[in-house]
Amino acid sequence: MKTRNDIKKALESVQEIKKDLPIIIESHSSNQLPENVNDIDAEDAKNPQLVSIYVNDIYNYMRQLELIYPVHEHHLKIQPEITGKMRAVLIDWLIQVHLRFHLLQETLYLTVSIIDRYLQVEKVKRSELQLVGVSAMFIASKYEEMYAPDIGDFVYITDNTYSKQEIFKMERSMLRKLDFSLSKPLPLHFLRRNSKAGDVDGTMHTLAKYLMEIALLEYELAHYRPSQLAAAALYLSLKLLTKSEWSDTLKYYSKYAEEDVLPLVQALCGVLLKADSSKHQAVHLKYASSKLHKISTIPQLKSPIVKELAGKK
Repeated sequence: MKTRNDIKKALESVQEIKKDLPIIIESHSSNQLPENVNDIDAEDAKNPQLVSIYVNDIYNYMRQLELIYPVHEHHLKIQPEITGKMRAVLIDWLIQVHLRFHLLQETLYLTVSIIDRYLQVEKVKRSELQLVGVSAMFIASKYEEMYAPDIGDFVYITDNTYSKQEIFKMERSMLRKLDFSLSKPLPLHFLRRNSKAGDVDGTMHTLAKYLMEIALLEYELAHYRPSQLAAAALYLSLKLLTKSEWSDTLKYYSKYAEEDVLPLVQALCGVLLKADSSKHQAVHLKYASSKLHKISTIPQLKSPIVKELAGKK
């Protein structure tokens, strides 16, 4: 139990921190940015929700987290029954479920992250793969949503293939295997920062989101870090809509130079080229809505630039 002296000392410590706070702010604001790099947080100082004095530290921490919780290349190699094609079928279905439940974008990305991280450490029977998917979305919903769907909704969406008890059991198994660590950053987090650095409009931002979402289905791209996917998606969006270059400001805030993102950009172009013939159309249909600028139907997605970047003639 704290004594009065303990409380007094704590209050004195707070007062000392308050004294130093202006110095911290001044120190941060006086940092010199590299030449040709814009200070994208310069006008945010008066908005406490934008935490402009901490934002760069926050993103540096997020880049550390994505290294701590990686999805390894060929992470399904431990699975005797699960393949990359089966993973794509599952995620395509989950995107439809996500849309039907009107869930946040973050919930979808966290769902896929949980699935991949679990499948790379725990063997799963083919008959349980859908159970893994709905359990991952159940966990992600409780983590991200203000009003998460009831477990009965997930039972219903599987046509009663799994019971509430089976979903609860899988949820416990997944959380234990992931050590209850759900704080891996998402591509959306980095895209928002990059879009601010690139001063892009809503159409360019939406196209980048479309590119990131179609990448979710690709087993060969699952090992890329969220920050890499966000940078590559915005790079390609800028190329297709404005043909603009990857600026020094984007390079500084994304931490990726043009040559760093090109391999993933080329892979994304390969995905675009096969999009029409793919059996998995959930993302395409979702982004064909007017609410999302009908971005999946724009002619630029079939432009010569896509073939050129994909290395196709």
